[in-house]
Amino acid sequence: MTTRTVSSSSSPSSASSPSSASSPAVRTPATATAAATAPPALSGLGLFTVLLGAALPLIDFFIVNVALPTMGRDLHAGEAVLELVVAGYGVAYAVLLVLGGRLGDLFGRRRLFLGGMAAFGLTSLACGLAPDAWSLVGARVAQGAAAAAMLPQVLATIQAATAGPRRARAMGLYGATAGLSMVAGQILGGVLVAADLWGTGWRSVFLVNVPVAAVGLVLAARAVPETRSQRPEPVDGPGTVLLAASLLTLLVPLTEGRAAHWPLWTWLSLAAFPAVAAWFYAVERRADRAGRTPLVPPSLFRLVSLRRGLALIVPFSIGFSGFMFVIAVALQQGARLGPVPAGLALAPMAVVFFLVSLAGPRLVARFGTRVVTAGAVVQFVGVGLLALAVHGSWPHVGFVELLPGAAVAGAGQALQLPVIFRIILSEVPTARAGVGSGVMVTAQQSALALGVATLGTLFLSLVPGLGMGGALVTTLLVQLCGIVLTGLLSLRLPRTVG
Repeated sequence: MTTRTVSSSSSPSSASSPSSASSPAVRTPATATAAATAPPALSGLGLFTVLLGAALPLIDFFIVNVALPTMGRDLHAGEAVLELVVAGYGVAYAVLLVLGGRLGDLFGRRRLFLGGMAAFGLTSLACGLAPDAWSLVGARVAQGAAAAAMLPQVLATIQAATAGPRRARAMGLYGATAGLSMVAGQILGGVLVAADLWGTGWRSVFLVNVPVAAVGLVLAARAVPETRSQRPEPVDGPGTVLLAASLLTLLVPLTEGRAAHWPLWTWLSLAAFPAVAAWFYAVERRADRAGRTPLVPPSLFRLVSLRRGLALIVPFSIGFSGFMFVIAVALQQGARLGPVPAGLALAPMAVVFFLVSLAGPRLVARFGTRVVTAGAVVQFVGVGLLALAVHGSWPHVGFVELLPGAAVAGAGQALQLPVIFRIILSEVPTARAGVGSGVMVTAQQSALALGVATLGTLFLSLVPGLGMGGALVTTLLVQLCGIVLTGLLSLRLPRTVG
């Protein structure tokens, strides 16, 4: 019988002797000291609470997709401003995630989780009460910043307060929660907009977060243990500024360029991105070699599992978010489905994703990381079925026509995403759990924003010439190319997961 790892600064306990089960435990000074200094392990309620904190930001990234048409009519907002409602949240979220992870290592992950949860509830209230479009954009930027303070603490807490099979199960549940949240957010958005609770219309997609955040705060105060790095590292000011500049020069022009008709500043910003990114890397490498503590330590990328896992999660997330955005627009504006039918058309994807992801830890234990490769093959088949359904039935597509493809694609995604998360963090030292999780979620969130920008721009650019149906089929075929890429990259993963 083994005891559980409970601290970011302690090693796993040794196995109990056979006689310890039948004789009273003897508390030596060493064991008494260890018991006094070790924080409590992450309980089942604590795991539920941090997973709730992981779900909220991802749900809110996707929940607005089906609410955008209603927002535009109510607030008299143009397309460019509506894209800022999506992009403002996503960019602020991506830019500040690594900083959020570092602050959790420094000041305590539970403290940052509580602060981020409270701020997320307050900024959601501000979004729901926004009197005009620009107020909504500002509140969404603040909401993204709050999410960036909260989310890195989830994975860091799991890394620091679990070990062995419990950590594997927790990481599997985190991956299941992440994938399910991205699909469920779109479904929930459609249901809330159509329900028009108390006449709130689209505002309910934000106001629903307020009671959830309040419950999360109460649960976190009771059930989430405090952990922090044994050797906390100060904030890297130059690195933080340069990482923010790098992401902004890439994400802002890509998300706003099409709606703004690609003015000169978008091209100048994209041209500046490689130089700013290279400057950021040089500053971080110099700090690492000098023995200082960079925001993103280049030495962290010596870990093969982290480096190859990040290379895989980027094309996967681009395809995932791009698909969710494009299908929402196509079903509502092209197939003329209401918010609820458009959302529920993806329900089979959400249900199958959740069920299959629960089997992930057992499959990985038996087959290793080849589960990811198999998932890419299954997802390829599912997206191909979706493309065939759209090609053959457009514009008469809905739940029944999309059911086979959505279910198969959901199964394929479930075999990939939770496992990729676990692979990326499998070798990250516990003392750097915050920065490791921050780097991973930053890569994922940046890729989600890129997916909406790139596949969304491709789809909307093709609509005038091909119509909604033709543009959707073409975009799905492009996504198939991305799935092939993820499948090939998965062959380079370490065969086993630590």
